[in-house]
Amino acid sequence: MKILTGAQIRELDKYTIEHEPIASIDLMERSARAICNAICEQWTQSTPIVVFAGPGNNGGDALAMSRMLAEKGYVVDVFLFNIHNHLSEECAKNRDRIIGEGLVRKFTEITANFEPPQLTEKTLVVDGLFGSGLKEPLTGGFASLVKYINQSPSQVVSIDIPSGLMTESNRPQEEPAVVKANVTLTLHIKKLAMFFADCQQYLGEVRTLDIRLSKYFIDTFPSLYDTIETSYIKSLMLKRDDFAHKGSMGNALLIAGSRGMAGAAILASRACMRSGAGKVTALTPQCNLNIMQMAVPEAICLVDRENYYSEAIDTDCYQAVGIGPGLGKEESTALALMSQLQQTNCPIVLDADALNMLGAHGSWVQQLPNNMIMTPHPREFDRLAGRRITSDYDRLTFARDMARDLCAYIILKGHYSALCLPDGGVVFNTTGNSGMATAGSGDVLTGIITALLARGYSRKNACLMGMYLHGMAGDIAAKRVGKESLIASDIIDSLPEAFKNLEK
Repeated sequence: MKILTGAQIRELDKYTIEHEPIASIDLMERSARAICNAICEQWTQSTPIVVFAGPGNNGGDALAMSRMLAEKGYVVDVFLFNIHNHLSEECAKNRDRIIGEGLVRKFTEITANFEPPQLTEKTLVVDGLFGSGLKEPLTGGFASLVKYINQSPSQVVSIDIPSGLMTESNRPQEEPAVVKANVTLTLHIKKLAMFFADCQQYLGEVRTLDIRLSKYFIDTFPSLYDTIETSYIKSLMLKRDDFAHKGSMGNALLIAGSRGMAGAAILASRACMRSGAGKVTALTPQCNLNIMQMAVPEAICLVDRENYYSEAIDTDCYQAVGIGPGLGKEESTALALMSQLQQTNCPIVLDADALNMLGAHGSWVQQLPNNMIMTPHPREFDRLAGRRITSDYDRLTFARDMARDLCAYIILKGHYSALCLPDGGVVFNTTGNSGMATAGSGDVLTGIITALLARGYSRKNACLMGMYLHGMAGDIAAKRVGKESLIASDIIDSLPEAFKNLEK
């Protein structure tokens, strides 16, 4: 599913109105009906409802929804803010309808002073102040109203997006005036901000309501942002030939581990074996040899010095190389890493300490060969970028630019991991859960992607499938052991079921 910007969403609304065709006021009725039904599913008629409506179309949605709730027997108090004496055409029509029908218990149009209503723990507040068209932070009276809502004990539902939250960029403010919703009922399509960790505190549970906007427009309109669809991942699956042998299923090399970090090499190697590679070789220090051969007997082990990786090796016999899990930060390791990157011709996945060493040698990043795959978590990416980035939107923008400049594939890891492509596009993953925030989870992802590359998947498809399978295995594991107890090994143990789900 494509993710559209606020400007593109307005174009989508306009296109739907012109080509369905449907009158703008009737499309608003359709939206309001969907919002009304969603509220009725979760709250009974015994719940008193207070609606705060703004002067634009978000406010129009809120007014139309208030009328529909009142028709169903809900007790509704409505406050319409018209402080500049200007309402959108549809908002004005819905104001007149709500006054004409007289079904809501109380309707107040605020043009100057505002006497706030009492909000209790039994009250449901509906936030219809501002939607996806907001371009500036809220100040003055609206900021005070947001603060009043947030300090109340009431449950809060926001229409489309919490008021005060921008659709895309939300740079940090000292005290941002943003409604903290318990539920966000977003219209037809998720907004970009909903994929960022620093916006989650405002969103609550996000429910997407289908209001039947133009499918043709969404399918044909170009967008930088997209999400992974299960059907697409299934279409990428390579069929395993009945006459396959281990030599034809890909030979993967993992350069991982240092003294005290054998576990990272083990996790990456086990994940690589479980993800279909015919052969897996682990290059690890001598100190890890015994535990590696006991923990992953299927893997071949090559040994380096006693405690750390120190020298690049020939990789002509491998179809993919993963470098970084538990590698350490010795200077000789950093030099061996750059030498390895310069002489390796097959696809490479860089993770963990490989990324940290690149970040510690700032100029090295610009010397990377084309088509690197990098899988940083936020702090690792900040080190690569050479700066502390305080906004998830800014971090994504930097990652997009870096992927384009370096002709690289960068997976920004998180709840919605984002693959930044060399062409400037971004694809968000939608599988996974908070239980996967555990040591070793990233090593597992490295092993999965390296195996898929060795199997013959393109870099882009290996990244997409790797993210999706990693998250799906994590979801399967969470159902089995719970999020609190989930560890990286549980993700690996769930990979067989994840693959079987995609083969159906």
